[in-house]
Amino acid sequence: AGGRGRKRKAEDVAEEEKASVKQTREEEEEQTVYGRNAEEVKSALLAAVPDVTVLINPEKPRRSSFEVTLKDEGKETCLWTGIKKGPPRKLKFPQPDVVVAALKEALHV
Repeated sequence: AGGRGRKRKAEDVAEEEKASVKQTREEEEEQTVYGRNAEEVKSALLAAVPDVTVLINPEKPRRSSFEVTLKDEGKETCLWTGIKKGPPRKLKFPQPDVVVAALKEALHV
């Protein structure tokens, strides 16, 4: 009844495996892009304000988002968010100088 016990064709199994492999590659590429952008922003922030501590993803991030938040004495200030930006995907990532300017403004430097 309803496909229960039905043998799957080898073609169907192969297609499912291809889709799974493709999705995994896309996820890996996305993580690489987000990680690379995070490192660029981190380097820029440390260069501008050497005594600041920069943590990348101290908590599990929202999927397909890039945000930079200042946490200072229990207070959180969003310096940059790409959640409502894009497509194209490159709009979801900040230019490091924009984040540095926002940090300096938030710290009154």
